[in-house]
Amino acid sequence: MAEQNQKFDEKLAGLRIDRAERQRKDSPRWTKWWILVGIALFILLGVWVMGFGETPLEVETVRVTPQTAGESGDSVVLEAAGYVVPHHKIEVASKVVGKVAWIGVEKGDPVKQGQVVVRLENDEYVASVRQEEGNLASLKARLQELENGSRPEEIALANANLDEAKANLDNARVNLERARQLASEGVFSKQELDDAQARYDSQAARVRSLDRAFELMRIGPRQEQIDALKGQVNEAEGRLALARTRLDGTEIRSPVTGTILERNVEIGEFVTTSFVGERGAKGYVVSLADLNDLQVELDISQDDFAKLHADQRGEVWTDAFPERKYQGLIVEISPEADRQKATVQVKVQVLEPDAYMRPEMNANVAFLAEPKSSRGSEQAAAPTITVPSAALRDGNTVFVLLDDRAVKRTVRVRQSGSRGVEISEGLIGGEELILSPPADLQDGDKVRLKSS
Repeated sequence: MAEQNQKFDEKLAGLRIDRAERQRKDSPRWTKWWILVGIALFILLGVWVMGFGETPLEVETVRVTPQTAGESGDSVVLEAAGYVVPHHKIEVASKVVGKVAWIGVEKGDPVKQGQVVVRLENDEYVASVRQEEGNLASLKARLQELENGSRPEEIALANANLDEAKANLDNARVNLERARQLASEGVFSKQELDDAQARYDSQAARVRSLDRAFELMRIGPRQEQIDALKGQVNEAEGRLALARTRLDGTEIRSPVTGTILERNVEIGEFVTTSFVGERGAKGYVVSLADLNDLQVELDISQDDFAKLHADQRGEVWTDAFPERKYQGLIVEISPEADRQKATVQVKVQVLEPDAYMRPEMNANVAFLAEPKSSRGSEQAAAPTITVPSAALRDGNTVFVLLDDRAVKRTVRVRQSGSRGVEISEGLIGGEELILSPPADLQDGDKVRLKSS
């Protein structure tokens, strides 16, 4: 019995768990788990740093737009640079002298034809008009008097004076005959006879004078007098018209519809119509032009002049907005060349200008060749990919914005021009190119567009 109990105790002891030994056996397994967890956390941290924790670079982009050389596949025969100029630039001057009393426009304001832009002081011009109006009224009254002739009352008075003179003449004749009779009888002296003769002759002369006056009064003024006074009236009307024109000239109006380019005067300054010095009176008040009628002025080298002709088409763009293209047409070729510069001036009319094109901007024109056809059917030219030179790095590398990432691409450059760099391989059009890529920009870097 005792032997059996001993065996049972030995078996029971064999079934007990040695916890220290088990801890020694399990320790390597838990260490492996902690290592795996640390690696996972490190990977997650790297992903967060590379993704969510990455600070994107701010960039500017431009869309690549395939362009044909012309609407009918025409090729470019010449590119030239010049300046945008208004077809007609007008410096509005005054017709009269005076001080500026009011200005109604500022630079950039649109104006319509006939709109008043400046008013001058007009007191003396108003007085001159009134003076000429009074002089004309006086002359017209005198002319009407001559044309109406003598009034009946005036004719009757002249006739009465004539009758009175005739009566006096008859009385003088009777006295003269009596004096002669008495003188022959020795009663009157020779002197008394002479006095009677003188009184008769005087009355006879008066009768003749009044008779002529009565006749002139009856037939009225001579036609020559009327014509002379008519001439004076015409002269007065001319002076009045001149005075009114000068008065109207104190309101300076816009001769055309356009836009104010410059305001040359201020209130109180003196405006003149003659030669002026740098700090003296002003010769013009504003300058304006029709900004819907713009041209590009170019100096073409004589070596390239043979490539151009009148009415030749061209594509126009400005340095400020190179992405905006305009259609143009040669409308003027200078009849003489510039000997010193060896150039010929050419003007290209911009067919549909807009507010982005302004006078004195730098402009470029790509002159197009005439459309060519093969067997009666036109062949369209392959699209041309042209990008700004600022989009290239190292001459053959560009960065494309794709899913907020900068993707590096290698391109092949065909040629460079004033419009940009022409790409033959590497781009197909429609890409968003990063302009002026930063020096530290790498392939795959996260980027974002600059806020405007």
